Amino acid sequence: MNQSIIDASMQILIHSGDARRETYRAVEAMEQSDFTEATAFLDAADGCIRRAHQVHTALIQQEAEGERIAYAALFSHAQDTLMTAYSELRLVRRLLSVFRAQDGRIRALEDRND
Repeated sequence: MNQSIIDASMQILIHSGDARRETYRAVEAMEQSDFTEATAFLDAADGCIRRAHQVHTALIQQEAEGERIAYAALFSHAQDTLMTAYSELRLVRRLLSVFRAQDGRIRALEDRND
């Protein structure tokens, strides 16, 4: 296996893992109704995904330019991890608006009952 594909795969895995960590931190903040912090965690996760995607794209561009990239299970795993982390991030970002709306409705009801 080529060292450059190993290095790229590891960078994708690291950045994707960081994105997942930040995404799950956002969920924890959402559970506490701390939407400002949740947004900050999701923004951090976006940055991690962007870095992983840049590494991924660079490798794909090398192949598109004619450089032969041999199959590597590690790279396949890295791509899968990137895709999963990105999907989770997108889902949690959508859920943030749902949590905010529900929190607002509950607060409005509580304010009416005070």
